[in-house]
Amino acid sequence: YEIRLSLVGWEMCIRDRYSQLIARRVRECGVYCEIIPYNYTLDKIKAKNPKAIILSGGPNSVYAENTPSVDEGIFEMGIPVLGICYGDQFMTKALGGVVAHAGSGEYGKTAVVLDNETRLFSGLEKNNVCWMSHQDYAEKAPEGFTVIATTEECPIAAMQNEEKKLYGVQFHPEVLHTAEGKNCLLYTSPSPRD
Repeated sequence: YEIRLSLVGWEMCIRDRYSQLIARRVRECGVYCEIIPYNYTLDKIKAKNPKAIILSGGPNSVYAENTPSVDEGIFEMGIPVLGICYGDQFMTKALGGVVAHAGSGEYGKTAVVLDNETRLFSGLEKNNVCWMSHQDYAEKAPEGFTVIATTEECPIAAMQNEEKKLYGVQFHPEVLHTAEGKNCLLYTSPSPRD
């Protein structure tokens, strides 16, 4: 069958570099991926019949005026949703968690400790390297979520609610600097084995 994934881009411009790179990495995994704008209605998203959704990263803060948002009904669709960086922060805030502003933020290659007993990081090395680029971060996960990765500066580098198939990563799995990052995308993307 056709494998479909929708990627929500936060910028209205088709040249949105965050979404473009994520879409490329997902396609390299053999999954059809289509970038849709954040202002799509829930009905339009459902009409695309995605098997999973990725909320891309971006330069925004969830607390900024006129910050982009997507219909929160996507979290109730029963399909995997992966939030990356800003997407993770959006999911955190939308579902009742707390997003905080980091004094200095994190930027660059960062040591990360992964819970490799989880779906998202299954088979990956526990002590790993990721690429961080953020000023805000999830300080408190939403109810029902467990923390599945941490860094020295980021207490919630990744989280999951396995029951609802919701996942968030503060780091950027789409960049080559994140060791085994493509596997992170692959585990949340639909595949013929799902």
